[in-house]
Amino acid sequence: MSGMDAGDFRRLALSLEGAEEGAHMGAADFRVGGRIFATLASEKEGYGNLLLTPDQQREFVGEAPELFKPVFGGWGRMGATHIALAAASEDVLAGALRVAWKLRVDRNAAAKKKVK
Repeated sequence: MSGMDAGDFRRLALSLEGAEEGAHMGAADFRVGGRIFATLASEKEGYGNLLLTPDQQREFVGEAPELFKPVFGGWGRMGATHIALAAASEDVLAGALRVAWKLRVDRNAAAKKKVK
């Protein structure tokens, strides 16, 4: 099994409906509805970052601790999660990105309802 890299992360993130690439503090990020769901802020360390809920993060880390770990510090406690790109298969990476994307889509929809 050959692992993934930042190019694969970018390709899979951008394949999700409405996803766009932006940049935040010098790192590539991926947004839907203008809001970030994943980044390549830890690309140099070999990670992609997923913005999950703390519960989703616990599930991912519990199922595959060799692939997933919380981002250090406060962001990690809020659900920001590293995925080890070289160790990930395309299916696992695509699935994890879809979870982060779906969470952002759902949160965007909930925010719109509050505004009305």
